[in-house]
Amino acid sequence: MQSFGASREFIKDDEFEWEVVGNGIKRKIMGYDDTIMMVNVLFEKEAIGTLHEHYHSQVTNVAKGVFEVTINGVTKVMKEGDCFYIPPHAIHGVLCLEDGLLIDVFSPIREDFMK
Repeated sequence: MQSFGASREFIKDDEFEWEVVGNGIKRKIMGYDDTIMMVNVLFEKEAIGTLHEHYHSQVTNVAKGVFEVTINGVTKVMKEGDCFYIPPHAIHGVLCLEDGLLIDVFSPIREDFMK
């Protein structure tokens, strides 16, 4: 595995630009090293995080908004303050029901986000 090093120790949100990653979806990679990564993901209402899977473990906090979250065929509505865990290789995705912000934590780092 390629080493990506580590981010700065202090990360100010306004020092980074949002990266458009889909229709109505933007992200900011925040803190990371080779073993862990945190990403802020901003969704507009009705934006879809399409079903996908990856080998990383993921924990996500709903920082703002309401989302319909599907993990391995089970769907639940999650709101501000709720969290969900996605095990490696679980098929998952979201539908944003109200403008929202998800805070994703991955282990190990999502190498594909670093390109």
